[in-house]
Amino acid sequence: METHHDGHRQRLRQRFRAEGLDNFHDLNVLELILFYAIPRKDTNPIAHALLERFGSLTAVLEARPEDLAAVEGVGQETATYLTLFPHVMRRYLKDSNSVGKILRTTEECGNYLVPYFLMARDELVYLLCLDGKCKVLDCVLVHRGSVNSAAVSIRKIVETALRVNASSVVLAHNHTSGVALPSAEDRYTTEKLDAALSAVGIQLADHIIVAGDDFISMSADGISFSKI
Repeated sequence: METHHDGHRQRLRQRFRAEGLDNFHDLNVLELILFYAIPRKDTNPIAHALLERFGSLTAVLEARPEDLAAVEGVGQETATYLTLFPHVMRRYLKDSNSVGKILRTTEECGNYLVPYFLMARDELVYLLCLDGKCKVLDCVLVHRGSVNSAAVSIRKIVETALRVNASSVVLAHNHTSGVALPSAEDRYTTEKLDAALSAVGIQLADHIIVAGDDFISMSADGISFSKI
């Protein structure tokens, strides 16, 4: 015999198949996700508890696994399942920006790079490598941690650019503070990298700083780069 919550599960799945998620409340989206992690239990109270604890669907999915697991009814396996979603989305957005894309402007480069930092808790440094026609050759994670001249390996960045035969590169890193303004250390590191790349005939086209879904270009901010 079908129970009330079995019927609710079926109705919510059918609604999703018919309408997508656009008209779903956060609670219903979270319930639907939890159906597949908790197959034989009413997930409505757990979804309520998660939203009360973290405040929004986004905050739930961005929460640390140990914090999720502390909510009654969640546990370690369900917490792992919930944290999988932002990582899959980040992977999807990165894959959708396929190698071979042409990026001719700072705006295009910034929009291309933002998904690489989606929901990142650590500071990440990527090197976007372009050929002479501004076609993407590769986008490589070159450092995890703060961008300072002591930590970032200038040699590794130059070797990465040479390995893929790049004509120009764009350095990109994120500010986990949420403020995309360049620091004095950002400027100093940029100047050192610009000089090192220029010495081997590769142009540093820009240094982009990402904060959330926003970014700034250091070239647009007044930093001058060597011309090759």
